[in-house]
Amino acid sequence: MNLWLRVLQLIVASFFRPRLDPVRDVSRLAFRVWPHDLDTSLHMNNGRYWTLMDLGRSDIMIRSGLWRPIFRHGWVPVVAAGQIRFRRELRLFRSFTLETRILTWSDSHVVMEHRLVSTARDGSPILNAIALVRAGVYDRRKKSFVPMSRLLEEVGIQEKAPAASPEVEAFLRAEEALKSAA
Repeated sequence: MNLWLRVLQLIVASFFRPRLDPVRDVSRLAFRVWPHDLDTSLHMNNGRYWTLMDLGRSDIMIRSGLWRPIFRHGWVPVVAAGQIRFRRELRLFRSFTLETRILTWSDSHVVMEHRLVSTARDGSPILNAIALVRAGVYDRRKKSFVPMSRLLEEVGIQEKAPAASPEVEAFLRAEEALKSAA
Protein backbone atom coordinates (compact mmCIF):
# COMPACT_ATOMS: atom_id res chain seq x y z
CA MET A 1 0.00 0.00 0.00
CA ASN A 2 2.81 2.43 0.85
CA LEU A 3 4.22 2.20 -2.67
CA TRP A 4 0.83 3.10 -4.14
CA LEU A 5 0.69 6.21 -1.97
CA ARG A 6 4.17 7.19 -3.12
CA VAL A 7 3.19 6.54 -6.77
CA LEU A 8 0.06 8.66 -6.39
CA GLN A 9 2.07 11.45 -4.77
CA LEU A 10 4.64 11.25 -7.61
CA ILE A 11 1.97 11.50 -10.32
CA VAL A 12 0.18 14.43 -8.69
CA ALA A 13 3.43 16.28 -7.92
CA SER A 14 4.66 15.83 -11.50
CA PHE A 15 1.99 18.25 -12.71
CA PHE A 16 3.55 20.99 -10.57
CA ARG A 17 7.21 20.24 -11.20
CA PRO A 18 9.24 21.45 -14.18
CA ARG A 19 9.55 19.37 -17.32
CA LEU A 20 12.68 17.22 -17.61
CA ASP A 21 14.90 16.69 -20.61
CA PRO A 22 15.44 12.92 -20.34
CA VAL A 23 18.89 13.13 -21.94
CA ARG A 24 20.37 15.96 -19.84
CA ASP A 25 18.40 16.41 -16.62
CA VAL A 26 18.50 14.61 -13.28
CA SER A 27 15.31 13.62 -11.49
CA ARG A 28 15.51 14.39 -7.77
CA LEU A 29 12.90 12.95 -5.43
CA ALA A 30 12.89 13.50 -1.66
CA PHE A 31 12.00 10.63 0.66
CA ARG A 32 12.13 9.64 4.30
CA VAL A 33 12.66 6.14 5.72
CA TRP A 34 9.41 5.03 7.35
CA PRO A 35 8.82 1.99 9.61
CA HIS A 36 7.38 -0.03 6.68
CA ASP A 37 10.70 0.48 4.80
CA LEU A 38 12.75 -1.32 7.47
CA ASP A 39 14.10 -4.85 7.60
CA THR A 40 15.00 -6.88 10.70
CA SER A 41 18.28 -4.94 11.06
CA LEU A 42 16.21 -1.75 11.47
CA HIS A 43 17.58 -0.06 8.39
CA MET A 44 16.00 0.33 4.97
CA ASN A 45 15.35 -3.03 3.36
CA ASN A 46 17.53 -3.68 0.30
CA GLY A 47 14.43 -4.45 -1.78
CA ARG A 48 12.99 -1.04 -0.93
CA TYR A 49 15.94 0.63 -2.69
CA TRP A 50 14.89 -1.06 -5.95
CA THR A 51 11.24 -0.13 -5.39
CA LEU A 52 12.09 3.54 -4.91
CA MET A 53 14.30 3.46 -8.00
CA ASP A 54 11.18 2.48 -9.97
CA LEU A 55 9.75 5.83 -8.88
CA GLY A 56 12.86 7.67 -10.11
CA ARG A 57 12.48 6.10 -13.55
CA SER A 58 8.76 6.87 -13.50
CA ASP A 59 9.50 10.51 -12.66
CA ILE A 60 11.74 10.82 -15.72
CA MET A 61 9.11 9.17 -17.94
CA ILE A 62 6.29 11.39 -16.65
CA ARG A 63 8.09 14.73 -16.52
CA SER A 64 9.82 14.28 -19.89
CA GLY A 65 6.64 13.28 -21.68
CA LEU A 66 7.94 9.80 -22.51
CA TRP A 67 4.84 8.33 -20.87
CA ARG A 68 2.62 9.65 -23.69
CA PRO A 69 4.02 7.50 -26.54
CA ILE A 70 4.46 4.56 -24.15
CA PHE A 71 0.79 4.77 -23.16
CA ARG A 72 -0.44 5.59 -26.69
CA HIS A 73 1.31 2.60 -28.29
CA GLY A 74 0.70 0.19 -25.43
CA TRP A 75 4.42 -0.27 -24.82
CA VAL A 76 5.76 -1.58 -21.52
CA PRO A 77 8.85 -0.28 -19.66
CA VAL A 78 11.02 -3.25 -18.66
CA VAL A 79 14.11 -3.47 -16.47
CA ALA A 80 16.56 -5.98 -17.95
CA ALA A 81 19.41 -5.80 -15.44
CA GLY A 82 20.57 -3.94 -12.39
CA GLN A 83 23.57 -3.69 -10.11
CA ILE A 84 23.67 -1.89 -6.79
CA ARG A 85 26.40 -0.92 -4.36
CA PHE A 86 25.29 -0.19 -0.79
CA ARG A 87 27.63 2.22 0.93
CA ARG A 88 25.91 3.57 4.06
CA GLU A 89 22.73 2.40 5.71
CA LEU A 90 19.57 4.48 5.83
CA ARG A 91 17.95 4.30 9.27
CA LEU A 92 14.44 5.07 10.48
CA PHE A 93 13.17 8.61 9.74
CA ARG A 94 16.32 9.53 7.81
CA SER A 95 15.58 11.83 4.88
CA PHE A 96 17.35 11.27 1.58
CA THR A 97 17.19 12.19 -2.09
CA LEU A 98 16.93 9.75 -4.97
CA GLU A 99 18.78 11.09 -8.02
CA THR A 100 18.02 9.37 -11.33
CA ARG A 101 19.59 10.11 -14.68
CA ILE A 102 20.13 8.52 -18.06
CA LEU A 103 23.81 7.85 -18.72
CA THR A 104 23.75 6.38 -22.23
CA TRP A 105 21.76 4.09 -24.49
CA SER A 106 22.11 1.46 -27.18
CA ASP A 107 19.76 0.66 -30.05
CA SER A 108 17.15 -0.81 -27.73
CA HIS A 109 18.11 -0.13 -24.11
CA VAL A 110 19.00 2.73 -21.84
CA VAL A 111 21.44 2.70 -18.92
CA MET A 112 20.36 4.76 -15.93
CA GLU A 113 22.10 5.66 -12.71
CA HIS A 114 20.33 5.90 -9.36
CA ARG A 115 21.98 7.56 -6.38
CA LEU A 116 20.49 7.69 -2.89
CA VAL A 117 22.05 10.62 -1.07
CA SER A 118 21.53 11.85 2.49
CA THR A 119 23.16 14.74 4.31
CA ALA A 120 25.70 14.57 7.13
CA ARG A 121 25.42 16.81 10.18
CA ASP A 122 27.99 19.16 8.69
CA GLY A 123 25.89 19.47 5.53
CA SER A 124 28.11 17.36 3.31
CA PRO A 125 26.47 14.74 1.08
CA ILE A 126 26.58 11.05 1.98
CA LEU A 127 26.23 8.55 -0.86
CA ASN A 128 24.13 5.78 0.68
CA ALA A 129 23.77 3.64 -2.44
CA ILE A 130 24.44 3.78 -6.16
CA ALA A 131 22.93 1.56 -8.85
CA LEU A 132 23.08 1.06 -12.58
CA VAL A 133 20.01 -0.22 -14.42
CA ARG A 134 19.63 -1.38 -18.00
CA ALA A 135 16.06 -0.94 -19.19
CA GLY A 136 14.03 -0.72 -22.36
CA VAL A 137 10.52 -0.22 -23.63
CA TYR A 138 8.93 -3.39 -24.97
CA ASP A 139 6.37 -3.55 -27.77
CA ARG A 140 4.23 -6.60 -26.99
CA ARG A 141 2.59 -6.60 -30.43
CA LYS A 142 5.89 -6.70 -32.28
CA LYS A 143 7.54 -8.83 -29.57
CA SER A 144 10.61 -6.63 -29.59
CA PHE A 145 12.12 -3.65 -27.83
CA VAL A 146 11.32 -0.21 -29.18
CA PRO A 147 14.41 1.41 -30.74
CA MET A 148 15.69 4.19 -28.48
CA SER A 149 15.90 6.53 -31.48
CA ARG A 150 12.16 6.07 -32.04
CA LEU A 151 11.29 6.58 -28.37
CA LEU A 152 13.34 9.78 -28.15
CA GLU A 153 12.00 10.99 -31.50
CA GLU A 154 8.46 10.63 -30.09
CA VAL A 155 9.31 13.43 -27.61
CA GLY A 156 11.25 15.54 -30.11
CA ILE A 157 14.80 14.50 -29.22
CA GLN A 158 17.36 13.47 -31.81
CA GLU A 159 20.64 12.91 -30.01
CA LYS A 160 23.51 10.51 -30.17
CA ALA A 161 24.12 8.40 -27.10
CA PRO A 162 26.84 9.74 -24.79
CA ALA A 163 29.95 7.59 -24.54
CA ALA A 164 29.70 4.97 -21.82
CA SER A 165 31.97 5.42 -18.82
CA PRO A 166 34.28 2.56 -17.78
CA GLU A 167 31.82 1.64 -14.99
CA VAL A 168 28.95 1.39 -17.45
CA GLU A 169 31.05 -0.66 -19.88
CA ALA A 170 31.97 -3.07 -17.06
CA PHE A 171 28.31 -3.30 -15.99
CA LEU A 172 27.18 -4.09 -19.54
CA ARG A 173 29.93 -6.70 -20.03
CA ALA A 174 28.97 -8.39 -16.75
CA GLU A 175 25.29 -8.32 -17.74
CA GLU A 176 26.08 -9.90 -21.13
CA ALA A 177 28.20 -12.59 -19.46
CA LEU A 178 25.41 -13.40 -17.03
CA LYS A 179 22.83 -13.42 -19.83
CA SER A 180 24.87 -15.92 -21.87
CA ALA A 181 25.40 -18.15 -18.81
CA ALA A 182 21.67 -18.78 -18.41
